[in-house]
Amino acid sequence: MTYTAPIKDMLFDMEHLARIDQVAQIPGFEDAGLETAQAVLEECAKLCEGVVAPLNVPGDLHPSSFKDGVVTTTAGFVDAFKQYAEGGWQGLQHPTDFGGQGLPKTIGAACIEMLNSANLSFALCPLLTDGAIEALLTAGSDALKSTYLEKLVTGEWTGTMNLTEPQAGSDLALVRTKAEPQGDGSYKVFGTKIFITYGEHDMADNIVHLVLARVAGAPEGVKGISLFVVPKFLVNQDGSLGARNDVHCVSIEHKMGIKASPTAVLQYGDNGGAIGYLVGEENRGLEYMFIMMNAARYAVGVQGIAVAERAYQHAVAYAKERVQSRPVDGSVKASATIIHHPDVRRMLMTMRASNEGCRAMATTAAAAYDAAHHHPDAAVREANATFYEFMVPLVKGYSTEMSLEVTSLGVQVHGGMGFIEETGAAQYYRDAKILTIYEGTTAIQANDLVGRKTARDGGQTAKAIAAQIEKTEGELKASGSDIARSVAKHLGEARQAFVRVVDFIVEQAKADPNAVYAGSVPYLMLAGNLVAGWQLGRSVLVAQELLQKGQDAAFMQAKLATARFYAEHILTRVPGQADAVINGAASVMALPMDQF
Repeated sequence: MTYTAPIKDMLFDMEHLARIDQVAQIPGFEDAGLETAQAVLEECAKLCEGVVAPLNVPGDLHPSSFKDGVVTTTAGFVDAFKQYAEGGWQGLQHPTDFGGQGLPKTIGAACIEMLNSANLSFALCPLLTDGAIEALLTAGSDALKSTYLEKLVTGEWTGTMNLTEPQAGSDLALVRTKAEPQGDGSYKVFGTKIFITYGEHDMADNIVHLVLARVAGAPEGVKGISLFVVPKFLVNQDGSLGARNDVHCVSIEHKMGIKASPTAVLQYGDNGGAIGYLVGEENRGLEYMFIMMNAARYAVGVQGIAVAERAYQHAVAYAKERVQSRPVDGSVKASATIIHHPDVRRMLMTMRASNEGCRAMATTAAAAYDAAHHHPDAAVREANATFYEFMVPLVKGYSTEMSLEVTSLGVQVHGGMGFIEETGAAQYYRDAKILTIYEGTTAIQANDLVGRKTARDGGQTAKAIAAQIEKTEGELKASGSDIARSVAKHLGEARQAFVRVVDFIVEQAKADPNAVYAGSVPYLMLAGNLVAGWQLGRSVLVAQELLQKGQDAAFMQAKLATARFYAEHILTRVPGQADAVINGAASVMALPMDQF
């Protein structure tokens, strides 16, 4: 099934919700306005639609393979990655000083979505490289930057993130990989890391592993973890590749989805020790790794939107072709295509509205990131950083959980044929499941939202967002249309429920933490739902105005209908979720453990 990038919707969000005209006023982004965004997105779409997307099904049918320590990717991946790197796509958002293009995240996020819609397995390689680049930019020494950054930014080399160990899982306090200092400033690294995405492959000349390990004598727990660069091949003084380092892939995992992406088990130091180089200071590794993880968490949220978009397009195409049963309203006298049936329309609208709401939320968050990192005014940077940090668990947690619902609906639209692998609908469902797990499960995102983003500041950030939403409600009511009033009504009810939950969290976080954290995931889901609905509410105001001006009437009418559906069918879930958080905690913990 072909993929068509939703460029028009992406540009609508960039122009009217993320306000790319304001992003383009930030020093360094002067040339990154709407015209540039459109040109970049159109070029990216050509690569994703024509080169990467056709490899999606072959990658699922013929995944990466492992033999004698060597990983061979799906046929076509090597050439596609070469085109990706030579096109400068790896460096899109990275500094020009190291060979990048220096474009804002507001534009880069749309390109990330396209790449992941085209092929989730393929896109994971550049996603991990982006994280490695961010960590080195933030904490790497000048020597590490000069050795590794340009090769990573241009896509000549790729990067990985090595956190997890067989005994540790998400509890990084249990990391046992050790690093022994050598006399020349390097370290020797020993240990085993699992779940390493693209930890071994054949698409680049070198792989730069960023590895969490403990130096002898370091404090126990997470305070004693350091971060190291451990390359697959050592790098000579002149920048050429030297000897193979003592890090080897011993196996790759067999997975239910993202099969073409090799998930490696890496062994460090079986032959004397893998040479590694300290990033930043000893015992601050977790702090630096969180730089990679925050970048990756946002990107994984965009992956959710991406796979959901692909599933939606696939389901729509099938619904317009599959003939079955007469419509209940008698509009067709014989069997008709299933898109005539109300429940199929309900499913397709749920898919469409969920995708557009999450895309709008992620695009708005990207603009906040750009302002937080690059705006000349410190107060503006701080305000946008606070907003963006609140958004990250919503983009990651809500968008990925949304992708499970949407890809499941995609299978359902296909009926029995959706359960048959040949139609392709099942692959999106299988691929989507990992998104709620890696880079921090939904529960980890929810705990972050409760503890760091809500309770810590007494709910100030959450309530500031609620105040902005209330302002949008007023504007919708003032506009006077039936659609705007409906959206305003449901947005208001959801906002009020959100504020009640925030108050509950602030009041009970210390007094009764079990009660609060029992509802952490429902809180994340209602908060993400609300913020996505808010962005669609903002889009109603824009679409109404542009419709009155006669601009692209079909698109604007579709935007209004989609926003109304979201308000009346998806936002309406929020009050029930709030009730579960506030009044349902006791029943979560009521059953004794021995009764399970």
